[in-house]
Amino acid sequence: MDTNSTDNNKSTPARHTHVMNKTILTLTLNPAIDSACETDRVEPTRKLRTSNARYDPGGGGINVARVLQRLGSRVHACYLAGGVTGALLDQLIDGCNLPRTSLPIAQDTRIAHAVHERETGAEYRFVPQGPLVSATEWQGALDSLASHEFDILVASGSLPAGVPDDFYARLLAVLSAHKARLILDSSGAPLAKAVEAGGLWAIKPNQAEFEALMGKSFADIEAMGAAATALAAQGAAEHIIISMGGNGALYANAQGHRHCLPPPVTVSSAVGAGDSFVAGLAHTLAEGWSAERAFLYGMAAGTAAALTPGTELCHKDDVERLFMQLSAAE
Repeated sequence: MDTNSTDNNKSTPARHTHVMNKTILTLTLNPAIDSACETDRVEPTRKLRTSNARYDPGGGGINVARVLQRLGSRVHACYLAGGVTGALLDQLIDGCNLPRTSLPIAQDTRIAHAVHERETGAEYRFVPQGPLVSATEWQGALDSLASHEFDILVASGSLPAGVPDDFYARLLAVLSAHKARLILDSSGAPLAKAVEAGGLWAIKPNQAEFEALMGKSFADIEAMGAAATALAAQGAAEHIIISMGGNGALYANAQGHRHCLPPPVTVSSAVGAGDSFVAGLAHTLAEGWSAERAFLYGMAAGTAAALTPGTELCHKDDVERLFMQLSAAE
């Protein structure tokens, strides 16, 4: 293991009904401290008084790991972190009792900010680009994976500046040595390069990201499903899940595709819904569920995240309740 990395193996026993046989590692190259608050009305120039401030460790893979822990998975979070904000990120993750490996970088970890406007219910989200990561630093992240034992890797989130577009494709070589499988939640060129390399276990773009990947818009869900099925049949990924917000999600493999609408809920915040979806999917696939049942559980987790305010993620009781609703509708 990289001698510069910091490990914290404190964990809190999680409630679950299955004996977990799979270890899930999450990788986050561009994590963030997620801050959230409320104000009566957002307007320029004036000093805006806020309330209900909270700070959470964030970034795709870290959010996924936090939800996996709540669901009862055996999980370890691996991420890049730097500067005084990187130290704060480590502290916030320790506060979640989440096993972690923090890989140091020279520049500061970013801080994202979400503001809920009480007057309209609108949410304003400010997301910085993040630090510049050197070749030594991102290569160190690849090298560190070789020191971990895991069955499934969830790589989620954007790539910071300095990291090559084919980084996720390079992960596949590391995973082949581990005989581990990759679930990827990314977009743009990094997703395209990984799909081109092929052999992914699962990808979860949203509709806009999938259309960008395919280089075209789709007239309807059936056309999009057919395209996803064809992509799976080419060997790009075994499972393709496309999230569509209030329009639900689409699941496809080489044999076909299906669409499902979410249960009706009152949305409090969209922050973390996609990450919760990925966590629900990874958790149940790791337990050996069928892909279609895992897809429904992922949708339940994503919908449950929409019930929570600000940067808060989904809760297991909500996930289980919504999954029962989805299952009963089958």
